[in-house]
Amino acid sequence: MKKLSLLLVVVMVLAMALSACGGGAPADQGSAGPVSIAMATGGTSGTYYGFSSIVAQVLNDKCGDALNISVESTGASKANIQLVAAGQDQLAIVQNDVMTYAYNGTDLFAEDGAITNFSAVMTMYPETVQIVANKNVTSIEQLKGKKVSVGDAGSGVEFNATQILAAYGIDINSDIVKNNQSFADSADSLKNGTIDAAFVVAGAPTTAVTELASTYNFNILEIDPDHAAALQADYPFYTYTTLPAGTYGPVDTDVKTVSVMATYIASNDLSEDAVYAFVKGIFENKDAIAAGNAKGELIDIETAVSGINIPFHPGAKKYYEEVGAL
Repeated sequence: MKKLSLLLVVVMVLAMALSACGGGAPADQGSAGPVSIAMATGGTSGTYYGFSSIVAQVLNDKCGDALNISVESTGASKANIQLVAAGQDQLAIVQNDVMTYAYNGTDLFAEDGAITNFSAVMTMYPETVQIVANKNVTSIEQLKGKKVSVGDAGSGVEFNATQILAAYGIDINSDIVKNNQSFADSADSLKNGTIDAAFVVAGAPTTAVTELASTYNFNILEIDPDHAAALQADYPFYTYTTLPAGTYGPVDTDVKTVSVMATYIASNDLSEDAVYAFVKGIFENKDAIAAGNAKGELIDIETAVSGINIPFHPGAKKYYEEVGAL
């Protein structure tokens, strides 16, 4: 009887531990233990890799009976979607605009065609559109005829710039002198006076802009509510956000702009229980995630379901319905 009682206690303790991250081993694993999941992120010096490494570390520690997540360094959003589509990775973090392009076979995926064997899990934090301009440029309208860096050729940033400029009646190919440069090169060109403005789309503060602020005085151009609304009507993945005063030294007032969202996606082949455990684990351990990466402070149930215009994975949908977010 004592042995039986001890066995029951052990079973109850294990059940409680598993329930903290989803209620048991995923269906496709039976009783074989935690699901091994490869997560595609970005370059090792980038935000995607650093943030997702903390998420994986915390969930492996807190939810190790249900999940075993390994983080992979990759080429970021477009490459990540392709890796998930090919079955090489089961989870990935991507920009929600690139996610939308892939699912619909447009823009960045116009030549590749639609990819639909993945679904949305949750949005994590904003990647803010920061239009950095020299002090003589004070509005987006003034970019007409100016030399403007719009990110690397064919990048998500270039598509963001195309859409935002068009909302102001500016054609990216004929109304500006278009430069395709990385964020770091754009910062150098602003400082050297060879361009007038640059589009930077990333979590703020962004390293290249922070470094620029130490030696160069600049404006960040505002997107007004009317133009933001028109932009959102055509591209629902944008959210209207505020870049707080003081994010960069030269910017002493709040700046209204738009953001795309860093978003987790999952392969449709990943089980409902595994994705449920992933989402629940993040929300129940968000303080531990925030302690390891400041972006974790932005984890929020309302934000998690915003900016999503493709289907949710059944495991994510189950969690959001349970907590009343959907």
